[in-house]
Amino acid sequence: MQMPNRALDKILTKMKAQQLPVVTSSTIVRCRSCRTYINPFVSFLDQRRWKCNLCHRVNDVPEEFMYNPVSRSYGEPHKRPEVQNATIEFIAPSEYMLRPPQPAVYLFILDVSHNAVETGYLSVFCQSLLDNIDALPGDSRTKVGFVTFDSTIHFYNLQEGLSQPQMLIVSDIEDIFLPTPDSLLVNLNECKELVQDLLKSLPTLFEKTMETQSALGSALQAAYKLLLPTGGRMSVFQTQLPNLGVGTLQSREDPNQRANAKDVQHLSPATDFYKKLALDCSGQQVAVDLFLLSSQYCDLASLGCISRYSAGSVYYYPSYHHQHNPAQVECFQKDLKRYLTRKIGFEAVMRIRCTKGLSIHTFHGNFFVRSTDLLSLPNVNPDAGFAVQMSIEENLDDMQVVSFQAALLYTSSKGERRIRVHTLCLPVVNSLSDIFAGADVQAITGLLACMAVDRSATASMGDARDAMTNAAIDSLTSFRQSVLTIQQPGLLAPACLRLFPLFILALLKQKAFRTGTSTRLDDRLFAMCQLKYQPLVYSMLMIHPALYRVDDLTDEGALNINERTIPQPRVLQLSVEKLSREAAFLMDAGTVMYLWIGRNCHPNFLTQVLGVPSYTAVPDNLYLLPELDTAESQRTRAFIGWLRDQRPFFPSLHVIRDESQLKPTFMQNMIEDRTESALSYYEFLLHLQQQISK
Repeated sequence: MQMPNRALDKILTKMKAQQLPVVTSSTIVRCRSCRTYINPFVSFLDQRRWKCNLCHRVNDVPEEFMYNPVSRSYGEPHKRPEVQNATIEFIAPSEYMLRPPQPAVYLFILDVSHNAVETGYLSVFCQSLLDNIDALPGDSRTKVGFVTFDSTIHFYNLQEGLSQPQMLIVSDIEDIFLPTPDSLLVNLNECKELVQDLLKSLPTLFEKTMETQSALGSALQAAYKLLLPTGGRMSVFQTQLPNLGVGTLQSREDPNQRANAKDVQHLSPATDFYKKLALDCSGQQVAVDLFLLSSQYCDLASLGCISRYSAGSVYYYPSYHHQHNPAQVECFQKDLKRYLTRKIGFEAVMRIRCTKGLSIHTFHGNFFVRSTDLLSLPNVNPDAGFAVQMSIEENLDDMQVVSFQAALLYTSSKGERRIRVHTLCLPVVNSLSDIFAGADVQAITGLLACMAVDRSATASMGDARDAMTNAAIDSLTSFRQSVLTIQQPGLLAPACLRLFPLFILALLKQKAFRTGTSTRLDDRLFAMCQLKYQPLVYSMLMIHPALYRVDDLTDEGALNINERTIPQPRVLQLSVEKLSREAAFLMDAGTVMYLWIGRNCHPNFLTQVLGVPSYTAVPDNLYLLPELDTAESQRTRAFIGWLRDQRPFFPSLHVIRDESQLKPTFMQNMIEDRTESALSYYEFLLHLQQQISK
């Protein structure tokens, strides 16, 4: 039996300072046998001895642990913060350091080929960094550097004392070297004016370029050499397939095969260059974040490896263009601001331990597994999620509870070595009915999605789809045979798994796994990336969007947050039957929102919210709601703003009519309806029932 566990999901969770106890102590109390950190679920045999909740060894309580720094009392070790809080952070003493804590180091690698300049991303990036340069996490040691590339690699000497930045071009991309190793990564405080000068001049520097080639592989090798002595974060901006030098890629997408119901090809990397480089980076405490801004196929299956194995993130903006796609530009700007200013941890490792008798066998997320249970995370950020698969190896009959502990050792942007510890304790039950009663349907769905992504790459998409359907069949069969005492007709599920078949059907229709619908290969692969590393709360919206009627919002039952009234409309089923031509509906699909306007929508909504006199006057490609001084406008914008505020990325908004190009995308999210290649919810339930009744 496998135990899905996504409770250890967000490791660098955003917490208010007063909620997260931080302990400074020369002695961090840990089990002498399994190295578990003391936590609320250990037991004290007496004042001087405690029993580990993972391996059950009895340990001595150190003398200084007898003193409680919070109450300033002596003799009550069980009242110390470490034993009162399941989540805690320690300021680590020197034995937790292999070297002095590294400074915050940020290196930006920018595609400046003709294709890149055409998209207009460079000026948005430069302006965003200029606006947020003082908010970059760090201290007086923070370093920054820039590399640009097309068919050659361009470095920038930003050494203090220069009157202006100096560009150094290396054209020998086969044997890359650093022209002036000491002045390419500079102290931000000391050289801020030169950095600002460079950012102001970069967009115009390449505006007339005719260079169409992209030597991304060589640029990454150069950046790796630059970060080798310190470690840090590499932010890579790429707009096309790399087509020169090492890491060159060919287009593998056949548009005629996009809707192939049999199987999807090329979900695995075409070369191991990017994975190997990522592992080199990981070993030197370098993480690589990839921003893909492209209208063409970029082979995310290959390029994504650079982030996946170095604990980086992938950002993807298909059809990005500064004029033709303003919604994507807004997304990119908002995401960049968050990316540049959010908290960051460096040179991190994470270990997850569990009670004797359980074992961890698979991790999901972006990292490199250094040993069986140690994850190497050169960078760690608050927006990343991890999933863990565990199995029961030994009989747990004589145990009441089992525990899990995740410990993250990292360097803060201020140069402090810290350890964040989460401990979770769960009851052990001996009846299957209790297991079913306590099942977390979202965690199970999220974990199955991660497993299906892996299965798609190692076996086939067909295998992955079958495995998800079989998971629903097997669990409901088990419930019917082992839990129900009276066999009844129909499809029966325990209360907390009633939505399980719906979520499985939603996964089968999700961009990552769907067949029969034309889906670009990079779009599919990005959806897979997101399912693997998004925290569960966000990936669930991508699997099963939320649908609301918004043309009749009222203050009844509204929330009041920071003196703003937030309407709370009902969540509707994802079926065309729930739509009405007389109304307007908002679909929240996680990374994107759609505001669908019915053909006969009430004129009041059109004028008071959209600021247009009639349905036909609703413009194409509307992505911003006008700020009108009406109650309806304020309610609608407050509700959308509240939804957006709950996630770390920025979902774009698309206002759509019946004639809109995006209408088919909106309709594809109507999971309960039948499509040419997929069953309706009712048909899927009948299919499950037939399989279970066999």
